[in-house]
Amino acid sequence: MDAVIMAGGQGLRLGMGEKPCVELLGKPLISYVIDSLERSSYIERIFVAVSPSTPATEELVNEKYGDHIQAIYTNGDNYVGDMVYAVESSNIQEPVMIIMSDLPMVTPKLIDSIIEAYRDCGSSSMSVFVPISLCKKVGIRPDTVFNWKGNLIVPAGINILDGKFINEEQEYHNYILDDPEVALNINTVDDMKQCEDLLMKNLFSN
Repeated sequence: MDAVIMAGGQGLRLGMGEKPCVELLGKPLISYVIDSLERSSYIERIFVAVSPSTPATEELVNEKYGDHIQAIYTNGDNYVGDMVYAVESSNIQEPVMIIMSDLPMVTPKLIDSIIEAYRDCGSSSMSVFVPISLCKKVGIRPDTVFNWKGNLIVPAGINILDGKFINEEQEYHNYILDDPEVALNINTVDDMKQCEDLLMKNLFSN
């Protein structure tokens, strides 16, 4: 399976410049995602969708990963349009993972488990959500909340779609993960501090 990292947003809420390039414990946020994808058992090619808002991200990808990861320049008009363009221009005709660049806690094991759940779900697309109760538990204030079968759920920023039908509405499956690693995306300085504390805790516990 291929993966497209969405890295074209302005990241205005964080207010620290281009969010994918913001360093967490001396490492750019996008590098956490790239490293986990590269160590996944199932991910083959990796693409990074950049835009006029993220020139430094494009430079970082080209300089650090250019021999095996391609930066795709999108218009940056909207998330869906940029995602569709990235998939089409990469000629991806199979299922593809679409993942945000601000998920530093996501591990290769978690990526593999999501892909395995997709293969078992029987639908052409799958979106990953976390319960809003988990967001409250880890201190995250979500921007978007959905009511699904009476439960409040929050998109985690990871989706799998069939690239062959990227311009069509696809039958989808909601995959609910009660896992802090996928709940912790970076939108604010407080989010950065929380991820830093957890990463340091994991570092010293291993």
